[in-house]
Amino acid sequence: MSTTKPDGRVRGFQFSPWNLLLIVPLLILVTPLFNFDGPRLFGMPFFYWFQLVFVAAGVLCTGIVYWATRKEPTTDEPDKLSVDDLDEGESR
Repeated sequence: MSTTKPDGRVRGFQFSPWNLLLIVPLLILVTPLFNFDGPRLFGMPFFYWFQLVFVAAGVLCTGIVYWATRKEPTTDEPDKLSVDDLDEGESR
């Protein structure tokens, strides 16, 4: 969930339509889409070259989503807790 802070910025999960582009790399998990021998490309069966194309497409989609959704940092104030305050172990 996202929350609006007094400074007007929204922090937390923010939905963007660009995130839907991340569904494209997940299509590689649907094996019946590409479980064929032909057509061959340079002697390589469709099953293999299609996966290689999808690796490149996945990297491209992830890069586009990152570029389109990057924003300025959501906070300007430094952390007020020290490492010792965050430690869950026993204190000395």
